[in-house]
Amino acid sequence: MRALLQRVTGAGVSINGAPQKRIGQGLVILLGITHTDATVDTDFLVNKIEGLRIFNDADGKMNLSLQDIGGDVLIASQFTLYGDARRGRRPSFTDAARPDIAIPLYKGFIEAFRSRGLRVTTGEFGADMKVEIQNDGPVTLMLESPSRTEAT
Repeated sequence: MRALLQRVTGAGVSINGAPQKRIGQGLVILLGITHTDATVDTDFLVNKIEGLRIFNDADGKMNLSLQDIGGDVLIASQFTLYGDARRGRRPSFTDAARPDIAIPLYKGFIEAFRSRGLRVTTGEFGADMKVEIQNDGPVTLMLESPSRTEAT
């Protein structure tokens, strides 16, 4: 499982042309899921992301977590995080999980953040989404669950 995190001062997502759903300060999380991912990967990433100290404290140092600042979260599925462009000119997406695997994990990822009391806004799996990001810093991180990084 891969997550691309962007620290934001604000963000929004419109789905299939509908009016935009917005968040304030917090994180935009683009989530990629592969065939071998399971709930253990979700749990690892949610715990890691929630506790990452990537928000500035009063001294301007990255020392505060999402929980510390009471931040918002916007989560969108992003199968292209598993795009493989090593050969040819068109990426292959064969490493991205099929919907029967990805959708339950995506929903579980969202619910795990909500169960921690965080305000969560989401995209819609498989929909045409337009994401607007006011990147803060910019601070952008890529995280992978251990089952993925240990295999490489």
